[in-house]
Amino acid sequence: MAKEKGKHKNKRDALWADAKRRCRLSMEDIQMAKEMGLNPRSLIKNIPSPSEQWKTPVKQWIREMYEKRQNIKARKKEPVGNGNL
Repeated sequence: MAKEKGKHKNKRDALWADAKRRCRLSMEDIQMAKEMGLNPRSLIKNIPSPSEQWKTPVKQWIREMYEKRQNIKARKKEPVGNGNL
């Protein structure tokens, strides 16, 4: 059973390495994607083709989405005023 988990982890690591290479991502970008729960297949799938010039590159897409989510988290953590004016 331990071998099965090892194989699964190796396959997952290989998928992340492939996504890193094909999407031209840094380790920081990979970490952001993992924190957001993205999988390597979704990153590869979102690589813009030449006919999809409206799509942002995957690296930029990850960073924008991560920043947006961090801003939402920060707003939720801000204390709400107690209503006294």
